[in-house]
Amino acid sequence: METPSSKLISFLLILLTLLLPLPSALALDFVFNGFNESSKLLLFGNATVDSRILTLTNDTHFSIGRALFHLKVPTKRPNSSFVLPFSTSFIFTMAPYKNVLPGHGLVFIFVPSTGLDGAVAVQHLGFLNRTNEGSVDNHVFGVEFDVFKNEEFNDINDNHVGIDVNALKSKKDHEAGYWPDDSDGRNETLFKTLNLNSGENYQVWIDYNDSLISVSMVLAGMKRPRFSLLNFTYNLSEVFEDEMYIGFTSSTGQLVQSHKILAWSFSNTNFSLGESLITTSLPSFVLPKDPIFKSKGFILGITAGGFLAIVVFAVLAMCLIKKQRRRARERAEMEDWELEYWPHRITYHEIENATKGFDEANVIGIGGNGKVYKGILSPGKVEVAVKRMSHENDGLREFLAEVSSLGRLKHRNLVGLRGWCKRERGVFMLVYDYMENGSLDKRVFEGDDESKLLGCEDRIRILKDVASGVLYLHEGWESKVLHRDIKASNVLLDKEMNGRLGDFGLARMHGHGQVPSTTRVVGTVGYMAPEVVKNGRASTQTDVFCFGVLILEVMCGRRPIEDGKVALVEWVWNMMAQGELWTCLDERLRAKGEFDQEEVERVLQLGLLCAYPEPTSRPTMRDVVKLLEGKNEVNDAETEDMDAYLIKKMQKGEFWNEFPQSFGIGSHPTFEDMKDSLSYSMSLSWSNTIADGR
Repeated sequence: METPSSKLISFLLILLTLLLPLPSALALDFVFNGFNESSKLLLFGNATVDSRILTLTNDTHFSIGRALFHLKVPTKRPNSSFVLPFSTSFIFTMAPYKNVLPGHGLVFIFVPSTGLDGAVAVQHLGFLNRTNEGSVDNHVFGVEFDVFKNEEFNDINDNHVGIDVNALKSKKDHEAGYWPDDSDGRNETLFKTLNLNSGENYQVWIDYNDSLISVSMVLAGMKRPRFSLLNFTYNLSEVFEDEMYIGFTSSTGQLVQSHKILAWSFSNTNFSLGESLITTSLPSFVLPKDPIFKSKGFILGITAGGFLAIVVFAVLAMCLIKKQRRRARERAEMEDWELEYWPHRITYHEIENATKGFDEANVIGIGGNGKVYKGILSPGKVEVAVKRMSHENDGLREFLAEVSSLGRLKHRNLVGLRGWCKRERGVFMLVYDYMENGSLDKRVFEGDDESKLLGCEDRIRILKDVASGVLYLHEGWESKVLHRDIKASNVLLDKEMNGRLGDFGLARMHGHGQVPSTTRVVGTVGYMAPEVVKNGRASTQTDVFCFGVLILEVMCGRRPIEDGKVALVEWVWNMMAQGELWTCLDERLRAKGEFDQEEVERVLQLGLLCAYPEPTSRPTMRDVVKLLEGKNEVNDAETEDMDAYLIKKMQKGEFWNEFPQSFGIGSHPTFEDMKDSLSYSMSLSWSNTIADGR
């Protein structure tokens, strides 16, 4: 027999599938901090991926290497000539070979097709050839990093950066380098030259917005310079087709070197995504300098003070031997997971300097397994948060969970993990991007300063951010990730007040279609779904339950469980049954009166649906994102259709008032009905058993 509750859920699920369209197919962003088979690159010529590095060329003479992202990138609005803005950043090196002249360079490219047709090596960089140079039919765009001066292309020197449109004769170029931020504009006397052939790692930013092309570069690890190396206005609408491939191309001739890409990001929605590239602990490709004893100065030094030099040399040799032995021991003790995540490894010395020796004045938080410090990581003066953990209280388990999950995930609504450090004596450290505005928990519950109180619109916007991040965990990566601890204190706010989900200490990964094997009861009291309390079995639907409680917590300004009060979910349900759902809104916001009552009720209804006791009756995170993103207008011609009628009623806030009567029910289903469906009260009495949900 179908119960009122099951009828309610059936109609809600119909609503969720119809309310909102899918996200725009034009949006694309990705981050590769190192490369592997899952990076899905198309490789041509001598291009290879090995040891997490994309290598375009090697010491083979007269060769080409090209690598492209496996999908075409949308570059224009549909049925329009408007070119979409984009931003890309990458870290590259040109690694020279000893006693060999280096060449020729590499190009970041937009091309209409795959393969190497129409491209030759040597000075053409695997980009074009002599016959198609300058043809408007090429439909190619590139930014070149050229180390060979070619009179044919009017190159300014053998160490320059240029903007190329359908030709290798650059529209605009400049010697490679940057202007310091404290310089007086683009004063050439203050310009810092960068030697492209040095084997150093360089980070590049290329942006296009409203016909303005800008290019910047610095040594990897430095922050993006204030003044661009190149600024050039050019409308690419006649160059770009509707969709293009993006990637890199390079070549050798009689001159050879290894052109390498260590990291790469691209976005047409988020111009700050390039800051997600990991710039620390990168491998070095700089050739060792000639032994010092070959210089005249050293010979004179030996003549003047030979005995002192021998003593100094002996001391240095002993230090070097000890250092090599220590590194050998560390390599022998290094575990497999450490080798897998080498791009994230940061030395203890760097972290110690960043936090000023873990000064207590820099403590910004205290967690179950240790303290969190604010620090400034060099080079680049990047602000970071350092979580220092011990092996006690499951510290190792939490550390490995974060490194294995967040260490490989990149999304604008997840806190970025910059690196990690494992030290002897059971001390582990995680280094995150610093979130300037702290946690959502503090902004909702500790906002004594009224100017810092989050308004209703801001709270809903942040909930949208978190929903987008959770959807990425569930569906947007090669493995399914269960967070298992979604709550307000684990949502952090960046400089622009964007919500980012953090603390992956309880996260678990498994393949899509697989059932998680763990039955360990973990989580935070008040957020745990009934089935977790009952059998410890986590799923994407248990994350949905946590998110539903988060919605209610943030909108109501009330914690899930408070002494002497009815549990939050039960209280909201009862208020809805009385037709006073909107009064659940945080009383501080109600006092201001700056809110949309219909939208508040719609969001609270969604929170109740997500927190429904029966897991199969909860929506998926994709449904949740659809509903949070906005409302659809219903055409007048569709009003006879029952689904459209119900959608319209829900949008007007009338649906919950009329729903019971449509089935002949005298009153709203009560919260007791929900409890009976799956022993919901178990999760409310668990606090004496589980300390802080761990």
